[in-house]
Amino acid sequence: MSSDFEAYEQDFGTLTAEVTNKIGRIPKLSGEEKTQLVLNVDKQLEEVRELLEQMDLEAREIPIQSRAMYNSRLKSYKQEVEKLEKDFKRSRIAYSDEVRNELLGDEASSSENQRAHLLDNTEKLERSSRRLEAGYQIAVETGVIAVSLTRGNKTREWCTDNYQLFTSHHVTGDLCHLSASLLLPVCRSLPLL
Repeated sequence: MSSDFEAYEQDFGTLTAEVTNKIGRIPKLSGEEKTQLVLNVDKQLEEVRELLEQMDLEAREIPIQSRAMYNSRLKSYKQEVEKLEKDFKRSRIAYSDEVRNELLGDEASSSENQRAHLLDNTEKLERSSRRLEAGYQIAVETGVIAVSLTRGNKTREWCTDNYQLFTSHHVTGDLCHLSASLLLPVCRSLPLL
């Protein structure tokens, strides 16, 4: 029984060495050659998994006194296969230096383009921030006027005149219209003096 396990171990060692070698070559290839090698490695990994299953069945039939040793070896083989599968997955998506340079192009012009794009976006962000600050200031001023009007300090006529004055300034388009539209209902609610 243990001789079968050891025969499987030899097959496992040979097969995993081949798989490791091929996994190292995958990133350097491209096109049809890479596809064929990937399919071949996938097939060999399946064979490795089947060998592990056979080794597991053999280990179960070994007498209890020796079984622990074989189970620990089997466990290390399973860990090795998991590592091979991870390496295989990474190698399939890895690119050789030539392919990488072809995809990324010249890094110098790329960094200049990125810098220009970053500067453009920074300017847009600053303009948007200034517009938001101006809108906030208008909203605060409108609130101050509304509070003073609700306290009864001004007459309805004053409020209507200032509403017309406020809307004639065309400060920030929609924000100005919004502030003025908030001011008018407050003015209308004041009693006539």
